[in-house]
Amino acid sequence: MAGKSGRTISATREGGLKEKLLSWEGALVILLIVVNIFGAILSPNYNLTNILRESPRYLAEIFMLFGMAFILVLGDIDISVGSIVCLTATVGCLVSNAGMPLIMVLLACLATGLVCGMINGFVATQFTELPTMIVTLGTQIIFRGIAEVALGSGGSASMINIQSIAPLRTMVGPVPLSFFFVVICIVAFIVILNKTTFGRKLYAIGSNSTTAYYTGIEVQKIRFFSFSLIGFLAGMCGLFLLASTYGANTTTGNGFEMEVIAMCVFGGIATTGGKGNIVGGIIAALIIVCLRIAFGQINMNTQLILVIIGAMLIISVLIPAITAAVKKGGKKGTA
Repeated sequence: MAGKSGRTISATREGGLKEKLLSWEGALVILLIVVNIFGAILSPNYNLTNILRESPRYLAEIFMLFGMAFILVLGDIDISVGSIVCLTATVGCLVSNAGMPLIMVLLACLATGLVCGMINGFVATQFTELPTMIVTLGTQIIFRGIAEVALGSGGSASMINIQSIAPLRTMVGPVPLSFFFVVICIVAFIVILNKTTFGRKLYAIGSNSTTAYYTGIEVQKIRFFSFSLIGFLAGMCGLFLLASTYGANTTTGNGFEMEVIAMCVFGGIATTGGKGNIVGGIIAALIIVCLRIAFGQINMNTQLILVIIGAMLIISVLIPAITAAVKKGGKKGTA
């Protein structure tokens, strides 16, 4: 709209630098910088080269972040993804040991993940009275149980011909191949969630699925697609994890579901649906990856690392509630 001075006045007020710094994403960027400074102080080996060298096993988890963001924005949850990773890595390892080339290993992992996601989506959309936590809790047990049966009494399998998956371990200079796939996913999913009709439908369903349904949005089809998508991305995670470890066992992917949910929630994506920004989730994921690498370099106990991540998650959930309470109290004081 043009004012009397002839200037064009925007319909929405642009956020200044102060607003951006005070936003949740701005706070996360500052925390990411602090974590990297802390890591450099904590370990003399904490530098960009070593971070990139150690990152492939952690980057694999980030693939699931994008799918989990869709699921949480919808107001659903999927706690079976860790078991899907275990099953896909197991299938990929067995296919490789059968003498199959890389393309077959790749297809086996992605197809296994997709089928698992479709099973979750089918049950969740056909039996809408069941909470998705209960649905995916059941499939979590089933998928890992199938993997354990396939692995046999030893509970683990190692790749006989590691050359069949070696291309996925390619380094472009100091940067692992998986990093480029993650960057592609970051760009694609930011655009999908923030710039497309599909993304707006996700937020509408998460805000009020009944209202979304009566406005013509195909709620169950979108939910089915989202569960299928996160299954596919869990398959991709299993594939790159297999390339990183050259094997699979009954504990592969154990706890991944909680870490991915922690990345999303710590990034500001609400578990109640309809709120959140995938950019915040990505920054939160980088914070957690950097923390794990820094603590890993000083041989900190893995369980203690999980305790720290859990504490960060609880704090991130409490901060908005405390901030809202303080603002409410301030308004009452000035009334």
